[in-house]
Amino acid sequence: MIEFTRFELSNGLRVLVHEDNSTPMVAVNVLYNVGSRDEQPDKTGFAHLFEHLMFGGSLNVPDFDDPIQMAGGENNAFTNSDYTNFYEVLPAQNIETAFWLESDRMLSLSFDPKVLEVQQKVVVEEFKETCLNQPYGDAWHLISDLAYKVHPYRWPTIGLTPSHIEDATMQDVRDFFFNHYRPNNAILTVAGKVTPQQVKDLAEKWFGDIPRGEVPPRQLPEEPKQHRYGRRIHQANVPVEALYMTFHMPARLHPDYYAADLLSDVLCNGQSSRLFRRLLKEQQLFASIDCYISGSIDPGLLIIEGKPAEGISIDQCREAIWRELDLLKTDPIGEQELEKIKNKVESNLVFSEISVLTKASSLAFYELIGDADMINAEGEHYQRVTAADIQRMAQEMLVESNCNELVYMPA
Repeated sequence: MIEFTRFELSNGLRVLVHEDNSTPMVAVNVLYNVGSRDEQPDKTGFAHLFEHLMFGGSLNVPDFDDPIQMAGGENNAFTNSDYTNFYEVLPAQNIETAFWLESDRMLSLSFDPKVLEVQQKVVVEEFKETCLNQPYGDAWHLISDLAYKVHPYRWPTIGLTPSHIEDATMQDVRDFFFNHYRPNNAILTVAGKVTPQQVKDLAEKWFGDIPRGEVPPRQLPEEPKQHRYGRRIHQANVPVEALYMTFHMPARLHPDYYAADLLSDVLCNGQSSRLFRRLLKEQQLFASIDCYISGSIDPGLLIIEGKPAEGISIDQCREAIWRELDLLKTDPIGEQELEKIKNKVESNLVFSEISVLTKASSLAFYELIGDADMINAEGEHYQRVTAADIQRMAQEMLVESNCNELVYMPA
């Protein structure tokens, strides 16, 4: 059970505090409700660019890393389709350093053309290194484009093309910042050796006078239901063939999300899971195989990916996967198999509550999607899923009309 206190500043900044006196450390987490789904089709990769720009100096802080390191802490950030997250972990007695730094870059970035130029080059190099020059690095570009037609999930977080970042102007950057990086579009969470009153005083001192912003209303197009099997063969500089199969699944707040998540675990989570045990170990059709979900807030994807064993064709791999999927639709899951999967999920949830950083970032995420109390109810949601629920999701999701297939062929 993670207990927390919640309050809101007059400028709209939501603040959540989890007091944990078992540690001398504290985690300060700032989540901004902006991700790649908030970008325009001709200006993608901006949320990821801002993850970099936010470390390039702000109004009163020319360097972000040195003060944190001098305070005995560390910091980092990540961006995804739905939100952007920044955090610091440092000794509790130095917590004010994190408040000072986070508030200053929320107040205003240093809109220095040199900083923008440097970070544009960094992001473009990252794009080339991870997407263009790495085998299978553009898989998510191809998968997204296949699976989504209108929703902005159709481009990955890093962006559609490096040119969108290269062509970004200072005005583009200013507009994106003041539209999204405002206190009324952010969630501040603190976990560790602190008291709610201490955090409240610090939040008022450092964030209270930052003006609210006019955050544009989010009007995302709803992805239409897929009715036809999609397939793309992609020739690339890859060592071996690879197969990716994606299936549309419910949104994060849909009641069936938990059954869909457990369905992916039944298929491939651990050496006793179905695809790994039967297709890789027993039949030796695959050199590697995996199944996972995107976990996005809006309706996401269940993805199966694998590389054939030597001498095995993509057609044999595809047929073997479909045999297993069809079997899952007709034969109910045994209680022992289901219990094993649930226990693994439960243990992962318990272990995730050990770190003050994980607790801080998780509280921010659940507050973002509507209710921070969900952090204490996740285990119950998974435990309530029945074998019949998983079988029903297999019957609804794992069908050809809901599937898109990407095949990599060595050039």
